[in-house]
Amino acid sequence: MTIQINKLKKLPNKFYQREVLKVARELLGKIFIRVYNGKKLAGIIVEVEAYDGSIDRAAHSFGGMTKRTEVMFAEGGLLYVYFTYGVHFCSNVVTGNKGEGTAVLLRGIEPIRNIDVMSINRFNKNNLTEKEKRNLTSGPAKITQAFNVGKEENGTDLTKNKIYILDYENISDSDIVITKRIGITRSVELPWRFYIKDNPYVSKK
Repeated sequence: MTIQINKLKKLPNKFYQREVLKVARELLGKIFIRVYNGKKLAGIIVEVEAYDGSIDRAAHSFGGMTKRTEVMFAEGGLLYVYFTYGVHFCSNVVTGNKGEGTAVLLRGIEPIRNIDVMSINRFNKNNLTEKEKRNLTSGPAKITQAFNVGKEENGTDLTKNKIYILDYENISDSDIVITKRIGITRSVELPWRFYIKDNPYVSKK
């Protein structure tokens, strides 16, 4: 399958400046673009998690704004990148209105363009095993490694030309799995994880 990404339109600010669960669900099937060394690294978003600091103890924004979470409290349409476990970066799409502190974590992406560049970024080689191919972008830290997203990308405007998301496929409800979030210890009961059923790049079924 070849997707003509140059014919697709960027998601506008109004897409992001809505309720976090709605944005999270509708991000599935959209195409994440990172321009890196003049090349467009691209992949279909297949797994996300929503976070809302007003009621969600797992959200970084719970308890109010800090220097670390300042971007998360901006208007929707920015990329919030944070460092975790002293090792990995994770990237999130900020949603809602200014001061709300809501965002969507990108957990799984199906790579579709310039996969060779992503392979070098992740594994420092091109000839990947089948296992390595499946693991290329099937997790939040794997995504940032493959797309070379780090602290310098924190706060990136998703309507500009460095990192952005293209409007692509609308996924039907029957193809979406809704579960509790994973890898957290607080507010674990919230069913705020969404992923495309049977996609091999979902981090965990």
